[in-house]
Amino acid sequence: MRAGFAALFILLCLCAPARAGGLLSLGSSQDGRDWDAVGRIEIEGRAFCTGALIAPDLVLTAAHCLYDAETGAQVPAEHMQFRAGWRSGRAAAYRYVRRALHLPDFVYTAPSDAHRVRHDVALLELQHPIRNTRIVPFATDRRPDAGDRIGVVSYAHDRPEAPSLQEMCEVIARQEGVVVMSCTVDFGSSGSPVFSFASGDPRIVSVVSAKAEAGGAPVSLGIGLDGPVEQLRAELDRVRAETALPGTRSVAAGTRVETGAKFIRP
Repeated sequence: MRAGFAALFILLCLCAPARAGGLLSLGSSQDGRDWDAVGRIEIEGRAFCTGALIAPDLVLTAAHCLYDAETGAQVPAEHMQFRAGWRSGRAAAYRYVRRALHLPDFVYTAPSDAHRVRHDVALLELQHPIRNTRIVPFATDRRPDAGDRIGVVSYAHDRPEAPSLQEMCEVIARQEGVVVMSCTVDFGSSGSPVFSFASGDPRIVSVVSAKAEAGGAPVSLGIGLDGPVEQLRAELDRVRAETALPGTRSVAAGTRVETGAKFIRP
């Protein structure tokens, strides 16, 4: 498995936007009601990512969403807003962000490589919990294995007003925390939750970090959640105990490993 994954990485390169396909629009309240815990993260009114509730006051997303794409500077947490179940100009709930945490081995200005993807996860603490019986936070689970069927719920630049669901995609390979998937993503899909349906209920098993190309076909790349989510939760508990001030902090995690792979951030 390790050798096959390395060979796949050699084929990854910068590419044109992934082709859309197999997407079910969740634009109606009936179609989207089970997915209202997924929402758009508005970033200073100039950009957006996708995120998902994993607790009434916690949103899981990608770490690179915390940075201004033009300046490379961290965006103040209070300049971000989570819009749960955003559809056609309205959300099921609106909440501003109190603080944002990410792993320190994620460096926004670093090369777009496997190391960057491996640490591209963030936890947003909302200013006020979302307590609504229609908006149920998702549980997280172990990272999926190669061949597992998965699904992604995401927004994107060409479909920003409603999320779309792709249920029929799969894990192509995984190694050292990076999950390579056949799921369709595009710009705006950063931070999208990747779901496993094996338990009967959708559980988040990865977060979309980037898109790339393998053998002429588009692939999406995500982080395995084994360890990082627990680490971020523990750090958030520590920060909460020490201070009530908003802000962005980093926490300790693994060693840097370089590869020659290049990725496109959606």
